[in-house]
Amino acid sequence: MDLLLDIATWILLLAGSILLIITGFGLLRLPDLYTRIHAGGMADTLATFLIFVGLSLQSGFSLVSAKLLLVLVFVFFTSPTASYALAQASFVAGLKPKLDGFGTKKPSKDDV
Repeated sequence: MDLLLDIATWILLLAGSILLIITGFGLLRLPDLYTRIHAGGMADTLATFLIFVGLSLQSGFSLVSAKLLLVLVFVFFTSPTASYALAQASFVAGLKPKLDGFGTKKPSKDDV
C-alpha cells in the first residue's frame, strides 16, 4: 500500500513539475502579454493542483494535508482572478493583443 502511495505521489509531483517547466518555456516563447498570461494562469493553476495533491497524499490525512488543501483552494480563487485583473488592466491601459495573420490578408478572387 505504501508503495502505491509513493508511486502516485511521485507521478503527481513529476507531472506538476514538468507542467511548470513547460509553462516557463511558454512564458519565454509566446508573442505577447495576453498569451503569456493565459499560459501562466492556466498551467500554473493545474501544476499547483498536481503538486499540492501529491504533497497531501505523502503527508497522509493530518493537519498538514488540511492546510495544503486550504492553500490549494486559495490558489484556485486567486490565480484566475489575478490573471483576469492583469489582462483587463493591460487592455484598459491600451496594450492591444497581437493578431498575426487575422484580418491582414486582402481577399483575392482565388479565395472565393
